[in-house]
Amino acid sequence: MEILWVLLALLMIGFVLGPMVMRRRRGIELVGPGHPDAADPANYGFVRQEELDVRMPGPDQDLVDVLDLVQRTQDHRAAAQLLAGTEAPGEVRWQRVQAFAGAASLELQQRPGGVSDTPGGQWLRVWRAEAHKDAGGAAVHAEFLVQQAWRTATPGTDEFRIIMEEAKAACGEAALLAPGDPVPYIIELSVARGLAYPRAEFEQLWLKILDRAPNHMGAHLAALHYWCEKWHGSRELAYQFAEAAAARAPQGSLLAAMPLFAVFEHLPEVNLVAGFYQSEVVTKAMHGALHAVHSARADDPMLAHVRHLLVFFLVRAERWAEAMSQLIHIDGHVGALPWTLSRDPAAEFAVYRALAVAGYEANGGSPATLLH
Repeated sequence: MEILWVLLALLMIGFVLGPMVMRRRRGIELVGPGHPDAADPANYGFVRQEELDVRMPGPDQDLVDVLDLVQRTQDHRAAAQLLAGTEAPGEVRWQRVQAFAGAASLELQQRPGGVSDTPGGQWLRVWRAEAHKDAGGAAVHAEFLVQQAWRTATPGTDEFRIIMEEAKAACGEAALLAPGDPVPYIIELSVARGLAYPRAEFEQLWLKILDRAPNHMGAHLAALHYWCEKWHGSRELAYQFAEAAAARAPQGSLLAAMPLFAVFEHLPEVNLVAGFYQSEVVTKAMHGALHAVHSARADDPMLAHVRHLLVFFLVRAERWAEAMSQLIHIDGHVGALPWTLSRDPAAEFAVYRALAVAGYEANGGSPATLLH
């Protein structure tokens, strides 16, 4: 038994030190800040870590301006006006609903309120009270409840179930106010995962979304979670769902990148297989995502989501130049997978960015050779 433990210990040491040794052999070596050989992301025009925007995956200046105004004045009217003017079936409305709900949830977490202190996110409560028939406010409130459940309670507990049941009712109210809007049903996908809807019930919900927005990337990403092994499906079911979405994706659709998200959701917590990120499954998924990115419209609101995940995989696969070509498009914003899973998304993103720069330069790259 002691020999077995020694062998396991040596294996783990090899797992930790192996990538470091390989990086040294490939010309990448860890040096201190200010060292003459240190790669500097600033040379490529990348923003400082403390200036990275963790609220969204890419730029949306209208949303930023309205968020700042609402949080500064605690007046919801600008948010209501922005959502009223945002196309219902599109990706942008879903992203903006998430952003407003997330802002209110974080405000409440930071300022829970007390005897003499107004709780954070009060503007959302006023919005619902003063404009209870406003579809935008109803959707934001439903998403707020979902985020509160995941943020403040543990799945499987009574507290979690109670909040999720309230969120389910809020989704129903929002759907009645905007019959053609897929957003309330997309929000309910998270409720379905949290409350463990039976598959037949989940599929009925999914059909309602397909009737309203069959190529909605955000909806597909939300539905993918349900089919994952860690929730109510399996690796095979998740891959089938993702590959089916990619197969029926129209020309220029980012749904072709869905298999890469399925791979990400099933990454092993500890990977002891050499070259995993150069394996056939991962490489095929990356190539599908790269093709989707190259084929998509430059203004596709989901493009940044795919680019962020590509950076993660390309860096791990040591495909430095390709990682850099994605970074130049998304740098400045980190509100996307995989960074949002970290307690400090900006720091996590900065590590991968630094590795990409170091690997790129170790293989002869420079700011002058990077194509924009």
